[in-house]
Amino acid sequence: MKTHTPLAQLEQNDNFARRHIGPCSEETKAMLTKVGADSLEDLIQQTVPSSILLAEDVVAGHQLSEVAALQELKAIAAKNTVNKSYIGMGYYGTNVPNVILRNVFENPGWYTAYTPYQPEIAQGRLEALLNFQTMTCDLTGMDLASASLLDEATAAAEAMAMCKRVSKNKKCDNFFIADSVHPQVADVMIERAEHFGFTILRGPAETAPEHDLFGAVLQYPGTNGDVTDISDIIAAIQAKKGVVAVGSDLLALTRIKSPAELGADMAFGSSQRFGVPMGYGGPHAAFFASCDKHKRSMPGRIIGVSKDTHGKPALRMAMQTREQHIRREKANSNICTAQVLLANMAGFYATYHGPQGLKDIAKRVNRFTDLLAAGVVKGGLSLVNNTWFDTITVKLDNELLDNKEKVVTRALAAGINFRLDTDHQVGISIDETITQADLATLFDVLLGDNHGISIDALEAELAATGSTSIPASVERESEFLTHPVFNSHHSETEMMRYIKSLENKDLALNHSMISLGSCTMKLNAVAEMIPVTWPEFSNMHPFCPADQAVGYKVMIDLLEDWLVTITGYDSICMQPNSGAQGEYAGLLAIHKYHESRGDSHRNICLIPSSAHGTNPASAQMAGLKVVVTKCDENGNVDVADLREKAEELKDNLSCIMITYPSTHGVYEETIKEICQIIHDNGGQVYMDGANMNAQVGLTSPGSMGSDVSHLNLHKTFAIPHGGGGPGMGPIGVKAHLAPFVAGHSVADTGKESRNNGAVSAAQFGSASILPITWMYINMLGTDGLKASTQTAILNANYLAQNLDPLFPVLYKGRNDRVAHECIIDLRPLKEATGISESDVAKRLMDYGFHAPTMSFPVAGTLMIEPTESESKAELDRFIEAMTGIRAEIAKVESGEWTAEQSPLHNAPHTLADIVDANWDRAYDRETAVYPAPYVKKDKFWPKVNRIDDVYGDRNLFCSCPPIEAYND
Repeated sequence: MKTHTPLAQLEQNDNFARRHIGPCSEETKAMLTKVGADSLEDLIQQTVPSSILLAEDVVAGHQLSEVAALQELKAIAAKNTVNKSYIGMGYYGTNVPNVILRNVFENPGWYTAYTPYQPEIAQGRLEALLNFQTMTCDLTGMDLASASLLDEATAAAEAMAMCKRVSKNKKCDNFFIADSVHPQVADVMIERAEHFGFTILRGPAETAPEHDLFGAVLQYPGTNGDVTDISDIIAAIQAKKGVVAVGSDLLALTRIKSPAELGADMAFGSSQRFGVPMGYGGPHAAFFASCDKHKRSMPGRIIGVSKDTHGKPALRMAMQTREQHIRREKANSNICTAQVLLANMAGFYATYHGPQGLKDIAKRVNRFTDLLAAGVVKGGLSLVNNTWFDTITVKLDNELLDNKEKVVTRALAAGINFRLDTDHQVGISIDETITQADLATLFDVLLGDNHGISIDALEAELAATGSTSIPASVERESEFLTHPVFNSHHSETEMMRYIKSLENKDLALNHSMISLGSCTMKLNAVAEMIPVTWPEFSNMHPFCPADQAVGYKVMIDLLEDWLVTITGYDSICMQPNSGAQGEYAGLLAIHKYHESRGDSHRNICLIPSSAHGTNPASAQMAGLKVVVTKCDENGNVDVADLREKAEELKDNLSCIMITYPSTHGVYEETIKEICQIIHDNGGQVYMDGANMNAQVGLTSPGSMGSDVSHLNLHKTFAIPHGGGGPGMGPIGVKAHLAPFVAGHSVADTGKESRNNGAVSAAQFGSASILPITWMYINMLGTDGLKASTQTAILNANYLAQNLDPLFPVLYKGRNDRVAHECIIDLRPLKEATGISESDVAKRLMDYGFHAPTMSFPVAGTLMIEPTESESKAELDRFIEAMTGIRAEIAKVESGEWTAEQSPLHNAPHTLADIVDANWDRAYDRETAVYPAPYVKKDKFWPKVNRIDDVYGDRNLFCSCPPIEAYND
């Protein structure tokens, strides 16, 4: 007779937590035995201070199966109405090439990779980013470009800050924003300027030279569509020592002169329309470019060409010493998360189409706009602008014709959205997705029935007269995208193979564990990723009417409710589109709160030395003065020092920024006392959310006494890192701060803070990736979220227990436990042998692993975070690798090898090393490339040897080298 299995047990087998959490029950038992705990609950009692443990379970999500969760979200998505949007303002419909959609956007080889701090195993995405930079330089005409910024508005704000850094008009604090700048872009700049102490001046672009300025931002083409020669305006501003940044459009720049040709000092904009869906606002990669003389003042990350130890060209992140966690409050910017995955997509779009393909798309867009304008005028309406690339603004104040209300009614009935933010006008922006049928519908909507406009007749007239929509003075004559990479991959076969060739050069989570401390590289489940490409989420303009985005609101409201419960806060602001942006947004909320109470003088921010590395840069951006407090020898905040400084500075104390558990990897017993000290002295508590993976379901920042936190949805809540972005960094706040979170000037956020300044271009930041976190929470549910946190702590302690005899764990908490991460100390070995933490990091590549976080937060150490997604087998493989490395170091200690002769110093080893006939190492080839038995089963080959960082910085070259260099 067959054994009967209860239905409840069968359903439990479909529990998503089983798929997300790496160790099975048997592995969990074995690991608990190793660390000396009877159960996960016992381990937590030993590790987490009892004073902060929650008395009741956090109830969030419904613990649905993958199928059920997708069905529920699909029903929510169906509540969205996907109209054809002609709103423009930097957001356009685009045809995502399927070869890029499938092989990049939906490919874990691209979306699960980490920021390329270990460039030897990131050559593929580095090359893709170099292509993006080259594309940006070519189209803007500038010398140097960054590898992307968060969005167009952030890029504009960074341009403003850079203008101040490089301007020779040092005593002036006036900055000019032209009326032609997109309103959401101006909004973010105005908010940023307030905290930098800048005075913002507005007006038509031609009035800018009338003022004494340190800089100005102009838009070209303008937000209403006009294309004008602004070279004289730029020259006049520069003649008075002002610096000029120009916001532009990449597709337009294939037809009109580049900002550099007009004399601009820097250029920025969005690359969204290069094959990245609108996604209700993001994620999209902004581009930023400048002239060579300002290279050391540029914001964001820059990819450069260096060489490896054999002299071969090799790519790396150039000038890494500019990174905000290194320079802290002296950093040029705080771009902790860029938009690498989306920049790669945009770069591949340009590669796939090539210069001629882009020109053809641009010509078609401009031609449709010409036809639309001609038909509108022929039908009796008039235009605000008489020049354009893709946008016209139509006047609807002719009493003899239908008024704006009737036109908008007809548009909505036809499934069309126009730009409606000015009286008696509609803005219409054309993109590559428009067809002749769409154009005919536009005429019906704008001119009503029986308009008699013939597209064929308009085409004939235009052919006879020629187009004057782009003035001859700004027509582009210079070439662009001449490098072979943009002229070699136009068939799908060639493009597919090129993308795959780059993917093969990168190590991502689909290869092995990436154990980076404080970065939480966990599973990005396919079921979480699938909804991102649904048209109900991906094809929506962020400024469409709110009643068309009901599904988004339902999804976001549910997600906010769950995050409120998880964090212990009262409200969530979804706008910040990176963790660093969240830090900034949270500090602004604190500042506005103090200001509302007449305490605008409170400008001191205490930051313990154990806090997250981006905190000081965020504080500086928010106009705060940073005071660092000490930690004791165990890595805990020195409460006596903190109390002394808080009391000394209490009259001007704004806040503390503290990370919990700390970046040192310990749960501090005194966290509630720390919060109380700050509150007693008039300050607010900002808790960095980088380490929420050690809190969810066990404790919460709100219950500990914190007032505000950002949440790295790309860490704790499963949005993938994408090789350095996208990210989302929403903030949770207590009720007293809720009125002071970011608002938006164009779209309603649904919050009482509507009239506050914005921190991101779109009202909900990178909204299209929020379904990932929604799915994550809804599938794990109450039990799964708690088990994930418990397992993350178990995995970290299992690693710490096994590694401590080899490499001492630097900091431990109660009962010698660590939190979800630990720091191992390599300094004694370095002093004894000369083998550095960098040598260990590079040697791990030969073992098939990405290195842990190197030399942060303590120089000479590695910070390891295994996450809950890794199985015991994978942890054991990592332990085996570290054990092998320690044995190799022992051979240096014993004198068998010198440090320079060792495989550690020469790591990583490439295939070229092994086939070299002149092998003369002190160790054999097998030791070099197969240092452990498991490596032979699935070898990952680094494509270059160790890269010379110093050479790359001294010989900065940041665009595509000759193609032969890659083939050498």
